[in-house]
Amino acid sequence: MSKALKAYSDEFVMSRIHVIRGQKVMLDRDLAALYDVETKVLKQQVKRNIDSFPEDFMFEMNKEELEDWRSQFVTSNQGDKMGLRHPPFCFTEHGVLMLSSVLKNPRARAVNIQIMRLFVRMREMLITHKDLLLELEKLNNTSKTHGRKIEVIFRYLKQLEQRQQQSELLDEIRRGKPRQVVGFKAGKRK
Repeated sequence: MSKALKAYSDEFVMSRIHVIRGQKVMLDRDLAALYDVETKVLKQQVKRNIDSFPEDFMFEMNKEELEDWRSQFVTSNQGDKMGLRHPPFCFTEHGVLMLSSVLKNPRARAVNIQIMRLFVRMREMLITHKDLLLELEKLNNTSKTHGRKIEVIFRYLKQLEQRQQQSELLDEIRRGKPRQVVGFKAGKRK
């Protein structure tokens, strides 16, 4: 394992992956720190090679997203604004991959390999969790369906029992049998 990969734990790198516009992205400043370059150098390289970064590879946060991002960090230094004075570039998985070809820096390539492996692991975990959620949903729906069916069966059984009791009572009355007294005996009847 190279020294560049030992510098950051997977958990640290993963904590730099955010969801913006429904996509998993990494911010320019986080990538610059991981690659050990200045953010403005990273942005310059991207701007020089902008054709390599279509909208599904990289996008710039709009003002609303930037304000929302800042509001998530209540304790941040207001002068620094969490290092976000300008809307950052947000790189998707494909954009991060493209960065390694633009930066041509051995450290950037090594860190990109780590990031790509993390994205793959996250996707695999998501697929596994989706499969589990689908199975649980099926089980839940099945148990709800079975539960409703069992309730209907019990309702019919109770109705059948009531009808049976009514039928037996009518048969006794027709045959002239005296009905059994139900309840407590208070004493002898005269």
